[in-house]
Amino acid sequence: MKKYEAFYIVPPTMTDEEVGKVAENFKGIVEKNGGTVESAEKWDKRKLAYEIKGHREGNYVLMNFEAPPQVPAELNRLMRISDDIVRHQILVRDEVPA
Repeated sequence: MKKYEAFYIVPPTMTDEEVGKVAENFKGIVEKNGGTVESAEKWDKRKLAYEIKGHREGNYVLMNFEAPPQVPAELNRLMRISDDIVRHQILVRDEVPA
């Protein structure tokens, strides 16, 4: 299994509780498909560099997880069709040599 990093932005109108529910939903998807989530944390609300889908600000969420290769593909598909996600990116984390 590889290690991944999912970074996504949710609308600024969402409360902390709603952002938490979105984060738990995606965390559950990773775990349901055989992965393990190392961390899922909400960052601050920040101003975007440019307007995306009518939003000038967004709540940032970072999730680090380890999973089989099909999990990021499924996560990407679900984030793309979700109305709760303004923008997202999933990256493979490089291993740092000791």
